[in-house]
Amino acid sequence: MFSKSKINDPSPRTDAAKPMGSDKPLDAPKSPAPTGSDFKAAAPKAKPPASVLSSDLHITGNMKTTGDIQVEGTVEGDIRAHLLTIGETATIKGELIADDVVINGRIVGRVRGLKVRLTSTARVEGDIIHKTIAIESGAHFEGSVQRQDDPLNAKSKATAAAAAQPLPKSET
Repeated sequence: MFSKSKINDPSPRTDAAKPMGSDKPLDAPKSPAPTGSDFKAAAPKAKPPASVLSSDLHITGNMKTTGDIQVEGTVEGDIRAHLLTIGETATIKGELIADDVVINGRIVGRVRGLKVRLTSTARVEGDIIHKTIAIESGAHFEGSVQRQDDPLNAKSKATAAAAAQPLPKSET
């Protein structure tokens, strides 16, 4: 019904540019154009900046994110994040779970992390379960330290060992 006018076509087509017996030019793509499901972004998505909880903020409740959190205020509850930075003015009463944990402030509760770092201003009262740990001179720590290959898993070695033991047989 409608056809493209060849008058304004900047590149005149000749039959020499086509293979014999074909209407397609030689430089035609061999594979079909990508569909919506085949499309891949050229650049990866930019990582969002860390969420910052300011020093005048007091939170009661649990927090969970796949991103990064920097806490400068007070939190009464558990925090789970990718990178968790506890500022010098921060006080946390609860469990911390993160891939990387950097503690500059006060923690009352358990810390679980692949990499845990206590700086010289850290004050931790609670157990630390880690894959790698660094404690700077001057840090205050009161609790136990336990190394695990998978510290982010909620089950401890003792719980796993107890679950693996067979139950006693009852006499009938």
